[in-house]
Amino acid sequence: MERLVNLLLFLPGILLALTIHEYSHGYVAWRMGDPTAKFAGRLTFNPIRHIDIFGLFAFLLIGIGWAKPVPINPNNFYDIKKGVIYTSLAGPASNFLTAIPFGLAVRLVPVSLGFLMPLRIMLEAVVVFSLVLCVFNLIPIPPLDGSHVLFRLLPPRYAYIEHWMNRYWLFIIGGLLVLNLVTGGLILWGWIGPFVRFFGTLFAGRITLI
Repeated sequence: MERLVNLLLFLPGILLALTIHEYSHGYVAWRMGDPTAKFAGRLTFNPIRHIDIFGLFAFLLIGIGWAKPVPINPNNFYDIKKGVIYTSLAGPASNFLTAIPFGLAVRLVPVSLGFLMPLRIMLEAVVVFSLVLCVFNLIPIPPLDGSHVLFRLLPPRYAYIEHWMNRYWLFIIGGLLVLNLVTGGLILWGWIGPFVRFFGTLFAGRITLI
């Protein structure tokens, strides 16, 4: 019962983090000259337009998930290289910035007042899941945002690596998740954990969820 209650308290934070992430991709793409996301109805803060049901369940069950990718057509960008980089970084950057005001809000809710604990947990969830989404998406493996940035910065001679990873990304991500389960979360949390703990503590002070 307690786990179910916690999942319900986490849900608003997860939805907010995912929605802001995808909206930011679409908004920056639009400003860079690509209206694809706008025409697809994805420039909205309505979470229903962005949620992938399996990604949402993954977030609730294992703490890492995904939303429906915003459609992007790089050929519409005024500058393709800058457009891809800025659009890719927009999602993680927006999550990082979201964690700051919500972290400050967490500091205003005393731990000693038990009746405010549900509110504190909801605020903490925004901070934690925003930071998780930020750093997870910076992993340079397709289709994560970090890969788009990396391969736009690398010389063209490394394009074959991008093509190979785009072809087999599902197996790479799947293998990564399996290794993460086998090692008790050490693979992904070894990358994500220090980032979330450092900035979560910096923004919010004491966080009970990490």
